[in-house]
Amino acid sequence: MSETWRYLASRLITAVLIALGAMLLLFTLSAIVPGDPATALLGPQATPEYVRRFIIEMGLDQPLYRRLLAFLGNVLTGNLGTDVLTGKPVASIVWAVVPYTFILTFLAIGLAVVIGVPLGCFAATHRGSVFDHVLALVSVAFIAIPSFVIAIFLLLIFSIWLDWLPVLGAGRSGDLADQAKRLILPTVALSVGWIGFIARLVRTSMLEVMGENYIRTIRAYGLSERLVTYKYALKNACIPTIAVLGMGIGRLLGGAVLVEIVFSRPGLGRLIFDAIAARNFPVLQGAVLVVVVVFVITNLIVDLSYSAIDPRIRRDAGATALPR
Repeated sequence: MSETWRYLASRLITAVLIALGAMLLLFTLSAIVPGDPATALLGPQATPEYVRRFIIEMGLDQPLYRRLLAFLGNVLTGNLGTDVLTGKPVASIVWAVVPYTFILTFLAIGLAVVIGVPLGCFAATHRGSVFDHVLALVSVAFIAIPSFVIAIFLLLIFSIWLDWLPVLGAGRSGDLADQAKRLILPTVALSVGWIGFIARLVRTSMLEVMGENYIRTIRAYGLSERLVTYKYALKNACIPTIAVLGMGIGRLLGGAVLVEIVFSRPGLGRLIFDAIAARNFPVLQGAVLVVVVVFVITNLIVDLSYSAIDPRIRRDAGATALPR
């Protein structure tokens, strides 16, 4: 088996095991949570007969291992269950809101990369300057402030005080301009912390790479500092950033919960919040499972991306992950 295929196989096996472990954990937490889900969903006015029928229909009267096998079997066949409140398939409910969260999340991480990487490069090439010190202070402040606090301030400033941008909802269906306007503030709120984090990470990586022997050798050939910085140093300095982006997607999906609530946007975060409040376990399991799968797939793509940039990572991981 070649080096590339060994590395790909090891990452695929790891991704499958992580997804399986997350499903088991999700089911276990839903099963052991205190309280009676039937009473919580049906309300105190439900008759004992109706509660008993509901428990049988939901399979809550079955032993735990049978419920686990049924859950795993449904997931593998794409059946996420039925919403106990509306009777609709959970898959259709989840997939209806997935695009809203995905668009918001990837716009936020894209904005963070577009702004954070140049800021980090500039700070590294102007080490010790006023800009470097200001960026350090601003970056720490951005990282420390939670995204929902930033969302509230953006809402107050740009929607209430200045009245520049609409704030609530995802926009009118078919009106792309209105939908784009309503994406601006949530995207900025989610990305601000990651702009500061990526800027600091790129600055640190650039300073480390700029001190490597191969960079000194390239300079000795008389190449311009701009070419050395942006063609040779930046490529290797971005490897830690790419590795972090996989975790960033998961963190942003989590941060989207509160941002979607603040801006009253549909999405996975809002769906999970409403499902928890109603103890609607089928919808909760389906929505969280989609988030987990997206997180695992994103990290797999990131692993393959930075291994393509630096073949040494692929060679080292492939040599130890699977026997020849």
